[in-house]
This record gives sequence, C-alpha cells and structure tokens, in this order.
Amino acid sequence: MYDYLIVGSGLFGSIFAYEANKRGKKCLVIDKRSHIGGNIYTEQVEGIQVHKYGAHIFHTSNKKVWDYMNKFAEFNRYTNSPIARYKSEVYNLPFNMNTFNNMWGVITPSEAKAKIQQQIEEAGITEPKNLEEQAISLVGNDIYEKLIKGYTEKQWGRSAKELPSFIIKRLPVRFTYDNNYFNDKYQGIPIGGYTGIIEKMLNGIDVRLETDFFKHYDELTASADKIVFTGMIDEYYNYCFGTLEYRSLGFETEILDCENYQGNAVVNYTEYEVPYTRIIEHKHFEFGCQNGKVNPKTVITREYPIAWSHGDEPYYPMNDEKNNKLYAKYKELADKENKVIFGGRLGMYRYFDMHNVVAEALMCSEKELKAD
Repeated sequence: MYDYLIVGSGLFGSIFAYEANKRGKKCLVIDKRSHIGGNIYTEQVEGIQVHKYGAHIFHTSNKKVWDYMNKFAEFNRYTNSPIARYKSEVYNLPFNMNTFNNMWGVITPSEAKAKIQQQIEEAGITEPKNLEEQAISLVGNDIYEKLIKGYTEKQWGRSAKELPSFIIKRLPVRFTYDNNYFNDKYQGIPIGGYTGIIEKMLNGIDVRLETDFFKHYDELTASADKIVFTGMIDEYYNYCFGTLEYRSLGFETEILDCENYQGNAVVNYTEYEVPYTRIIEHKHFEFGCQNGKVNPKTVITREYPIAWSHGDEPYYPMNDEKNNKLYAKYKELADKENKVIFGGRLGMYRYFDMHNVVAEALMCSEKELKAD
C-alpha cells in the first residue's frame, strides 16, 4: 500500500514524489513511456545531450524556483537567442533593433518606432477580428508577413484569419540591440541534461515504466491512498463532457557528419512552405562542446506541428474559448475529488513553461503534505 500513486514521471509528478518521499510518504510513480522525465527527457546521442521532445530552456525570475532546481543540477550560462529564417533572410528574435535594422535598414529606436507606427496607421485596423488583424495592428505588415503569419499558421494548423484575435494579446517588441529572448533573471541548461535531475528526484522511490494507468486502473487505484494525476483530465473522466483539443508535434532527428550545421541552437522557419517550424541543433545548448572537447558530429531535430488525435502525444492545449469552457466542466468534477489531485500541463489544461510547473508542483505539494 502506498500513500501516493503518481501518474506521470515528468517535472510535476517527480517534484511531488520527491517532496512526499522527503516527508516519509511511500510513493509509486508510473509512466506509460519507457523512460522517466516526461517531455523534458534528454538522452545522449554521439556524446551530445539531445532534447528528445523539443528544446527546453530553463528560465525564471523566481529565486525560490531557481534555487530549488539547482539542488539537483548545475546549470550552464546558456542564453536563448533564437533566429528566424524567412526564405534567404535571417532575423533575430525576439523582434529587436537587429531585426528592424535587417528588415528596413533603420538604426535608431525612433526610426524603428516610426516605421512600425506608419505601417499600423496604413493598415487602419481599429477593431481586430482575427489573429491576422490583431498582429498587424500591433507590429505592422512587414513583421507580420515575414515572421508571424507562416509560423503561426503551421503551429495552429489554421489560417491566421480563422484564428481568434485573443491568441495574440501582445507581441514583444524591443527597441534595443538585445537578442536575449527571455527577460528572466535566471536562465540556463542543466549540465548533463534534464534526465539526471529527474533521476535524483526519484532516487529511492518505486518507479514502474511502460505502465498504462487506465489498463491497470483497478489494481493501481487500490494500491494507494491518494493519486496525483498528470495525464489528460478529460481522459481521466472518460471524456464524459467531450474531448479537449491539443496540438501535437512530430520530430525528425538526424546525426550529421559535420561539426556545426546551423550555427545556433534554435532556428525558426517562418515561411509556410517549409513544413517544419524550427530546427534544433542540440550541441549548441552546451556551446558546441561536451567535456571541453569539440564534437566532430552534430545532431539536429526538425519539429513539425501536427493535428492531434487520440493516441498522439498532446503538447499544446488549445486554450480557446470553446475548450476553456469544456475544461471548466472537468475542473468542477476535479474540485470535488477527495482522493485525486490533478497537476501539470495536461491535468490542468494550461500551457506551462518549466518554471511554472516547478512553482505549481511546490505549491501543490506544500498544501497537500502540510494538510496531511
């Protein structure tokens, strides 16, 4: 008999298990995959730490969260500075003075502001009715056409004219020559990869992999006093109100016999005609070197947004009005549960960055274990 059954060995489930175990609770962690770590899982390929489920760059301004993660790993000084490729043109992200200089030849912030304002006024959009109109009303036509339109339509699988305007409430525009994507105080990649963090969190805790919760529902639910569920909340309730929607991703990973393929960890492809949204070159997360040595090979991953259907991995909750209303019905059921705690991106049907997951998991575990 366990105190807690934790369904899912990603960041939320592993933090909860660690905190419960630290307080003397007996936990069983299960995962339907063949490895721990959920979507932050990293594996070594040709001596390179590969982010198997897309790029994960840890960033936060929350010192408590940063200090907590540093208990389990040393983080390097990696700063996320992605670039966008539109046809034969290359631009810095987020939109900053380097972007504007390359696009229009402007040099000063006042010149860039004037150019953007001119395009906004020419568009004459006062009440945006869709994502396209919203984006143009914020940054003008040039930035929209080259850096937003194609990427967004690939990401969501719909025309920008069919997407609601509230998806883009604001667009980060910086009138400085600063290519740092995040504004957070702390940022980096764990040396040796994320899997090592999860291994330390789950040290001494019972873990069963390749275990489907729903296929062994009776046995597993009977084995613990309480359940921490980090899977899809609608699946837990057997889709009784209907199916929540997601976007999924496909990954195509290659080992290449070259030292440096694209010169940057993350390159976004913003034209619609290129089917993938970005290419990750994993070695650049560690500055092209592992253990101080230059690796003559490199590993790249092309990332393809795809429509989600049952059986696919759900990555991005479709937090539009329709789905949020549906989730509210499931949340009402969840709030009445005495034995089940829902957490993580799927359990709470909300897009979380990693630091948000850590904060939520710590808050949840403190509340639950203090109450106990």
